[in-house]
Amino acid sequence: MPSKKLSVVVTRRLPQVVETRMTELFDVTLREDDAPMTREALVAAMQDADVLVPTITDQIDARLLAQAGDRLKLIANYGAGVDNIDVATARQRGILVSNTPGVLTDDTADMTLALMLSVLRRIPEGMRVAQSDEWAGWAPTAMLGGRVAGRRLGILGMGRIGQAVARRARAFGMQIHYHNRKRLRPEAEEPLDATYWESLDQMVARMDVISINCPHTPSTFHLMNARRLKLMKPDAVIVNTSRGEVIDENALTRMLRANEIAGAGLDVFERGGEINPRLKALPNVILLPHMGSATTEGRIEMGEKVLINIKTFADGHRPPDLVVPGQM
Repeated sequence: MPSKKLSVVVTRRLPQVVETRMTELFDVTLREDDAPMTREALVAAMQDADVLVPTITDQIDARLLAQAGDRLKLIANYGAGVDNIDVATARQRGILVSNTPGVLTDDTADMTLALMLSVLRRIPEGMRVAQSDEWAGWAPTAMLGGRVAGRRLGILGMGRIGQAVARRARAFGMQIHYHNRKRLRPEAEEPLDATYWESLDQMVARMDVISINCPHTPSTFHLMNARRLKLMKPDAVIVNTSRGEVIDENALTRMLRANEIAGAGLDVFERGGEINPRLKALPNVILLPHMGSATTEGRIEMGEKVLINIKTFADGHRPPDLVVPGQM
C-alpha cells in the first residue's frame, strides 16, 4: 500500500514548473493569488500541514510557531536567508528548517555590478533625459559620470556572493578590498588580488565604492551606522543587494541629501517593501524592488532545492540544506 503523501502548504506563487512538480510529489496547497499570507492564514497552514514552504515575506516568529500544530515538522524556506524565521524556536519545538543556499550567487552579483555601473555612470538619469524632450544632443560636459576602472571597491561580507562580486569587479579593472569575519584562505584571496582589512572603519574611509554583501544578523544590524557612513569619502557610493537592515537608512538618506555621500544603489530596504519617501525623491539614488535574484533560472533552481529538501525529509533523511541554529 503506497505511503501517504506529505501535506505541503506554499505561501506564495512559485514558477509553474516548480508548482507542477510539487503537485506530483506531495499533497500540496498552492496559492491562487500572489499576495502575502495573513498571519491568520499562516497559523491555519501551520496547524494542518506537515511542511510549510514560506518566503522572505513571511515572518515566522516565536508567537506564530507557538500556534503550530503537531504535524508541522519542516519549514522549507524558499530563499537563501532565514532571518524571517525564528530557527532556534522552531528547533526547540521539533521543527526542522531548510533553505536554498548558493543558487542565486551569480544573479545577485550581476545585479550588484549593474547598480555600481548605473550609479557611477548615471544611467537612469541618462535614460530619463533621452526619453524626454529635454535632450538637445551631445555635449562635452553633459551627463559626466565616473570611470569604474581603477576605483577601490570595498566588499563588506566575502562569502559566495561577495567573492562573485569581486571576480566581476576585477574584470572591470577595480581594486578589490574586503572586510569579513574571517580572512579568506590564500587560495581564495590570491586569485582575486584582494586586500583584507581587519578594521571595517579603516576600509570604509578609503574606498570609492562600498558593496554590502553580508547577511542580516544581530551583529550586522546597522553595521553601516551614522558614524561609519560619515567615514565614507564624499565622492564615494554605496550599493546594497543583501539586506536593508545592515544600513541605517535614515542616516544614509540624510547624508545623500546633504551630498556627504555621492550616490547609492539599493535593491533592499530597512523596512522591507516600505521605502523612505525622502529616499525616493533623491536624484543620486537608484532604487530597485528587490530584483537581485529575479531571474527565471534562479527562481526555478530555488524551487528545485525546496523540492529536494522536502523529498529527502519525506524519505526519512536529513534535508541537505538544513539550517542549524548557531551556524547561521
